[in-house]
Formats: sequence, C-alpha cells, structure tokens
Amino acid sequence: MFIRLLSKLLVRQRRDFLHPGILIKEEAVQRFGREKRNGRRVVFTNGCFDLLHPGHIQSLEQARGLGDVLVVGINSDSSVRELKGPGRPVIPELERAEILASLECVDAVVIFQELTPREIISALLPDVLVKGGDWPGDQIVGREEVEAAGGRVVSIPFVPGYSTTAIFEKMRAIARPARNNS
Repeated sequence: MFIRLLSKLLVRQRRDFLHPGILIKEEAVQRFGREKRNGRRVVFTNGCFDLLHPGHIQSLEQARGLGDVLVVGINSDSSVRELKGPGRPVIPELERAEILASLECVDAVVIFQELTPREIISALLPDVLVKGGDWPGDQIVGREEVEAAGGRVVSIPFVPGYSTTAIFEKMRAIARPARNNS
C-alpha cells in the first residue's frame, strides 16, 4: 500500500517533468472510462517493457490499430523484480513510462504495482484487451472482465526474434568472455 501511494505521489509531483500521457489509474479511468469514451474504442495492453525493441513497437502499433485510444499498463519496478528476478528492471518505471508515452501509437501509460493488471483492467473495462500471441488465451489476465462487459480479447502474433530476456542473455554472454580475458 505504501509503495502504491508513493508511486502516485511521485507521478503527481513530477507531473511538470513527465510526459502528459503518464497517468495514475484514477486519471486513466476518468479520461477513458466507459462513460467518457464518446464512441471511441479503447484498447488496453500491458507488459514490463524493460527494454523496448522492435517486437514491442510492432505489437503496440497493431494494438493501436484495433481502436481509437491505446492505454498501456506497465509493471512497477517492484512487480518486475518479483516476476523477472533480481537485476530487473534495468530501466526504472518512470523512464519506461516516459519512453512508451512518447510513442505516437500510445495515448496513455499507467504504472501498476500488482503482479497483474487485473485491477486497472477491471476499472477501465477497455473495448479491446490485447496480449502477445505467446500468452495462451485462457491465461490472459482480465479476459473475463472485458468479455463480461461486452469487449473482446485479441492475441497479436508474437514477433519472432525479439525477447527482452533473450537480449539480456545475449549481452551477458558477450560480457562473459571479456571478463574471462582480463
């Protein structure tokens, strides 16, 4: 609870310095909730986005193509550590949010503290929930909530050859011989 409040406070305090598309959950719901859409189709996707690569960009652009507004949820630093292990994330949450919010295809970014985005999805109830094709349909968090509200869930094909974890592993492998030679 303390971390969630601190994160909200940091976003609010740094508002003048942060991209205006970085929102807290309540702001996202206020701006893009069902009663505020005025016919616009809201798309939601999420991830850690620790190291932005072409696979992410292609997936985000495809997600944006499914609606009029793209809201991206990103895992907080603490949830990334819990999911991916020590040493992750490499890029802090506010910097990851800033990078994503700067993309033309992204309308808003929300940092969530929980391990899954269920809370933000339940509050926002997007028209379309998007995940990469590497996620089995029955494991897509928020599916039940979105479909119960009349929305749909879309799996975007996984872009082969791109994986943040694989990129980090390759970097470690390259660094290992250099350390062994010294």
